[in-house]
Amino acid sequence: DHPASEGDPIDPRSFDAVGKAAATLFCRQLARETGLRLSTLRLYSVYGPWEEPSRLIPALICRGLKGELPPLVDPDISHDFVYIDDVIDAYLLAANNRTTEPGAIFNVGTGKLMTIRQAVETARRVLAIAAEPRWSSMPNRSWDSAAHVWVADSSKIERELGWQPRHDFEAGFRKTVDWLKRESSVAARYGL
Repeated sequence: DHPASEGDPIDPRSFDAVGKAAATLFCRQLARETGLRLSTLRLYSVYGPWEEPSRLIPALICRGLKGELPPLVDPDISHDFVYIDDVIDAYLLAANNRTTEPGAIFNVGTGKLMTIRQAVETARRVLAIAAEPRWSSMPNRSWDSAAHVWVADSSKIERELGWQPRHDFEAGFRKTVDWLKRESSVAARYGL
């Protein structure tokens, strides 16, 4: 019911999430025992070039370039979409950081909730898609219904490392569209 901070209790809702939680705890303990400057970055919904073709943003773009929309989940599911270039910036800052505690954890997200409906509206506008969305034509993922607020509180990484996202959703979406149009070597992988 609020943006998640790094100190909030974790409650993983998938095996993937359990693995991430375990890795975070392992790295934190290793850093404390050895003094290594290991930081964990908790990434929110990362999108951009090279993303798996079956995920929402590439599916919207690839189908959108054909004037279509992919099957869609509940339109009110929301995520904190963060563009890959901003994530890379966060990793570089964390890797070069020597001032925070060993085992520091940082959320990496925009701090802005975006519904699937808003993401689809952006895709329709940017790609001039006339097709109407078919909501719930694809089942929701099990963890989507459990997370009502899927948004980062990134104030710690901003305060301690000076990181802020440089791209809003539409800017990152447009850059991803441009990349897919430009990179003919990936056309087959993305079904273009």
